Amino acid sequence: MSDERTTPGGPERGTGTGTGPADGGPEPEPIRFFGTCWLHHDHGYALRRVAVAAGSLLLTVVGALILRFAFQGLAIGEVGPLVTVLVIAGFAVCSALAFRRTWDGFVRRPDPSSASAADRSAQSLLLIGFLGSLFAYFCRSLIEAPGEKLHRAEYAAARSRHERRRTARTGNPAAKRAKNDQNAKSPKGKRK
Repeated sequence: MSDERTTPGGPERGTGTGTGPADGGPEPEPIRFFGTCWLHHDHGYALRRVAVAAGSLLLTVVGALILRFAFQGLAIGEVGPLVTVLVIAGFAVCSALAFRRTWDGFVRRPDPSSASAADRSAQSLLLIGFLGSLFAYFCRSLIEAPGEKLHRAEYAAARSRHERRRTARTGNPAAKRAKNDQNAKSPKGKRK
């Protein structure tokens, strides 16, 4: 059996002294493409942000070109202006929804109680709006590692909880118990 506990700020490891994961405190949760370098902005953090921003922008452009070919297929098929407008409006709405949902995912954790059938059915809409998700990833990587603010807040909260627990249990409980036992055994009238 392991003495590892999981907290929202990351897993807590064994025991030790000092600050950080070596003292048994929470470890930072890794972020996709960044690992844990987001914590101290080291190990090529800036280069990773540039690569993620460029990659997501490139994928957004490629996706837009693929959709353009699809729209040209509709034009070649002569489906009519109403269908073309509906398809364009559908992709625009789905992209906007996907952008908003992806952006919110970088700022706050989804509520586990709201994970329902409606969320599962919305996944197809988000898949159609893949351009919005890719563009949200690009925009967020210009500011920070996507999800860094959320992970940093959770890690700071987990560290403060760990420090409070650690300072609350300082000292030797066995010595305190022996002292209390000794005081209980000595008669109160014989003290000098």
